[in-house]
Amino acid sequence: MKQRLLLRSPCHHFPILPSHTSLPFPVPITKHFTVISATLESVNGEKLSARERRQLRNERRESKAEVTPNWREQVEERLLKKPKKRYASWTEELNLDNLALLGPQWWIVRVSRVSGQDTAERLARSLARNYPDIDFKVYVPAVQVKRKLKNGTISVKPKALFPGCVFLNCVLNKEIHDFIRECDGVGGFVGSKVGNTKRQINRPKPVSVDDIDAIFRQAKEEQEKTDQAFEEEQQGDGSLNFEKLNMDLDSNDVTESVTASKQKRRSRKASEPLSGVRSTGKDDKLLIPGSTVRVVSGTFAEFVGNLKKLNRKTRKATVGFTLFGKESFVDLDVNEIVAETK
Repeated sequence: MKQRLLLRSPCHHFPILPSHTSLPFPVPITKHFTVISATLESVNGEKLSARERRQLRNERRESKAEVTPNWREQVEERLLKKPKKRYASWTEELNLDNLALLGPQWWIVRVSRVSGQDTAERLARSLARNYPDIDFKVYVPAVQVKRKLKNGTISVKPKALFPGCVFLNCVLNKEIHDFIRECDGVGGFVGSKVGNTKRQINRPKPVSVDDIDAIFRQAKEEQEKTDQAFEEEQQGDGSLNFEKLNMDLDSNDVTESVTASKQKRRSRKASEPLSGVRSTGKDDKLLIPGSTVRVVSGTFAEFVGNLKKLNRKTRKATVGFTLFGKESFVDLDVNEIVAETK
């Protein structure tokens, strides 16, 4: 009877059974730990005075300092690393006159990708005319591309490495900034938005010295590559021209032989009428304006026409021929014509 009685334990949620008793379901075993906590208000259930609480606080700080030594120095370093605000208020950041404190810097001006070179020249002339006292430099990274034309001349055209960008070196302030923005073809400066929801502006951002040196170096390397490619192209064209010249010389020899044979035939034709005509002074007397003459040599050989004018001092004669139903006048030498006798 006693064995079947359940024994209650104040520490467990489940009853404690005898060792020989078994249950049809598993019984979860829970472990209980006793947590002893001490606060600054009380220790072992007793309230502490203000002096005792202060002592406990100091002891806790000393123990924390032993775990993390020089914690005060770490806090000071962390405060030093925290970036300080450059401007006291957001309105000072909108003042572009503060850019003059940076001194001469390289700035990037946005221009048209097509007419960037013309815009840079126009900007340089405007700055020199309106601000003659300031020192500035306008730089457009470009490669001078050479090209040989068909007529033999060489044309040189600049090819921009960074289309749409013009680099300006000067001391920038609000007046110069506004003047550059109002120039024709200028789209503003490359920078970042500053301000708040009330007012925002595009504050120009300077280019670092390392970046501008890299740009100069890249432009120099690209120019050397372009010049070397043009020289190689010229050497290749020279060899081709030499071969073409040899072929032209061979063809010229053939054409000269053909023209020589044609001239011999013409000289024979021209000499035939002269063989039957006597070139005496009496023949010149027959040459009278209005008489009929025949051409014995030259381009118009065997043509018959009317003598219009005759100049015995210069030995020149104007002969009219009827070609395609229209009369045409030709100046010939007196030795090339003879009077036509019926």
